Amino acid sequence: MAVLPFRPSPFFANKNKAFWRLQMLGWSGAMLLRAMSSLANNQPASFLVLVLIATITGFSISLLLAVVYHQLIGQRPLLTWGVTMVVLPFAVSLYAFMDGWVIALYRPDSIASFAQLFIGVFYLDATLLGAWSALYYAINFFLRIEEQNDQLLRLENQATSAQLAMLRYQLNPHFLFNTLNSISTLVLLKQTDQANAMLTRLSSFLRYTLINPPTGRVTVAQEVETLKLYLDIERMRFEERLRTTFRIDESCKEGLLPSLLLQPLVENAIKYAVSPQESGAEITIAAGLLGQNLRITVSDTGPGMTAQNAETRSSGITYDGREQVSTGVGLANIRDRLAQAYGTSHRFDMYEPPEGGFAVTIEIPFEKRQSSSASASVTPRSASAV
Repeated sequence: MAVLPFRPSPFFANKNKAFWRLQMLGWSGAMLLRAMSSLANNQPASFLVLVLIATITGFSISLLLAVVYHQLIGQRPLLTWGVTMVVLPFAVSLYAFMDGWVIALYRPDSIASFAQLFIGVFYLDATLLGAWSALYYAINFFLRIEEQNDQLLRLENQATSAQLAMLRYQLNPHFLFNTLNSISTLVLLKQTDQANAMLTRLSSFLRYTLINPPTGRVTVAQEVETLKLYLDIERMRFEERLRTTFRIDESCKEGLLPSLLLQPLVENAIKYAVSPQESGAEITIAAGLLGQNLRITVSDTGPGMTAQNAETRSSGITYDGREQVSTGVGLANIRDRLAQAYGTSHRFDMYEPPEGGFAVTIEIPFEKRQSSSASASVTPRSASAV
């Protein structure tokens, strides 16, 4: 494919340059039409000098109008159109006066009076300046609307990025508190090896959450490694009560999804399935392809959506009496992030499997990175690599 030697740019990328281009093009066209009309009416060649003078006069008056209109276009509509209705007739009258005066000098023996010459050219000059004014306002209003739309899109993109960042960084503070308390307990018990391992895993997990951009996406393989890192931290607290199973198809490991999308799901399962049961629970993370979609399911063998925890499990906020004891983001966070990232091209279902427990299924379009250079995500380092 041939490559252009230059990069095309929008016509109105430089408004000042575009204005002068339109000015030259428009008034050159007007002069050409008047010249052809004069020759068609058997006017002598010297009459073209009058056409040139008339064009220069109209060009100059339009520059004065541009200065006035530029000040008016940002005002209230009543003021803009009111002043325009006063300025435009005055400019047309000045244009017609100059045209009539030049014609009177060119034809001193003409039987037509100056008033007749003035009226004769007034309609033509009014047409030219009227069309010029209409185009000036139309183009500038269009550009203003385009600028407002571009600004609105930028603000929406910034708001979306900020919202995604807020949703991504809403880690449950109780996870950090509990982990730090566990590390403190291990230190007091002089179990320094376990405390160091737990601290290393926590630092790796937090480093991953901070390095990856909030609006970025990672592969399923990277997300699974992050989940394993998170689960290793939680397993040091719950020990054999926390059991996990991963069923990740090889065909979907390169699929992309928002980073840390699954961590709140696992956190939710630990909170409502593992923690309240003395025997703990098993959490299963499964991922595979379903047609053109990536399907991910996080399920547990807990009590399910009982009447006692149905509302709090969805919202992630729990209370002890009237005191709020958890500010976890819950499943609503995942739903919001999916809506921001995929719009209506996703599914998010919460249900109780026939065998009991609780499950969440996510379906999103299956996408892979276009090239290795596009990979900007950072894979979390394992505990032994830190």
